[in-house]
Amino acid sequence: MSAPDPLVLPDAVDPGLPGALLTVAHEVAEAAASLVREKRAGHVEVAATKSSDVDVVTEADRATEELLRRLLRERRPDDAIMGEEGDDEPGTSGVRWVLDPIDGTVNFLYDLGRYSVSVAAEVLTDDGWLTVAGVVLDVADDVEHAAVLTAEGPRGTSAGRPVAVRAPQPLGQMLVATGFSYDRDLRRLQAQGWVHLLPRVRDIRRMGSCALDLCSVASGRVDAYAEEGVNHWDYAAALLVARAGGARAEVLAGVGGRTFVLCAPPASFEALHEAVTEAGLLAPA
Repeated sequence: MSAPDPLVLPDAVDPGLPGALLTVAHEVAEAAASLVREKRAGHVEVAATKSSDVDVVTEADRATEELLRRLLRERRPDDAIMGEEGDDEPGTSGVRWVLDPIDGTVNFLYDLGRYSVSVAAEVLTDDGWLTVAGVVLDVADDVEHAAVLTAEGPRGTSAGRPVAVRAPQPLGQMLVATGFSYDRDLRRLQAQGWVHLLPRVRDIRRMGSCALDLCSVASGRVDAYAEEGVNHWDYAAALLVARAGGARAEVLAGVGGRTFVLCAPPASFEALHEAVTEAGLLAPA
């Protein structure tokens, strides 16, 4: 498996645009986080379910995305918007916002902490949509993880400090963050794979927010992240933060036919990729 090309801002993109979009992302994420805190201080109820009866949506998810969309339309009315809870909105500017109003809804429902607002800004290039700015705001702990793409590569911060992955570890000493699908059939496949993989790593952590797990790789709080069943809005902003911290991150195909994200320091990525392949967690080549 060859290493990916370096991630840099294309020459065709205005070098000032990512920073301007990051400012907007910060502003709207802060406003959304305030609303999420307000909703969490009250009574939280399940408003609906999605892929299964345990895949929940709360009224707070919907209200928060509505706020994010309104604030973005006020600031950048010509941009496209993709969100978890609403319909895609087309745009004419070549910029698209990708929104996850509450990543970690079950944690939010149970007041466990570890839930976030995620806002990514993408630009349309010859190769498709490219994330150039992203904010993941840990609502309960009030910590912002942010990244911007420059001509020299991605640059990111966590709580205002530059992000950096942990030093590479051998597979047996890697703490790996993961998650499990709300689809019961996919959960069975994941459980079978992790039964094989768990004895080969230091341990696993299932903390409930894809975005915050990737930011934990970026800031060196875990060694790696591997999960099938995530959606674009879960990781659009956080992958840029992880890459800014020096991580190698790839979007692959999982054994259940859904998106699998794998993220680790470059020097240990290949070993982890081989291990998840041997565990049967990835789709056959």
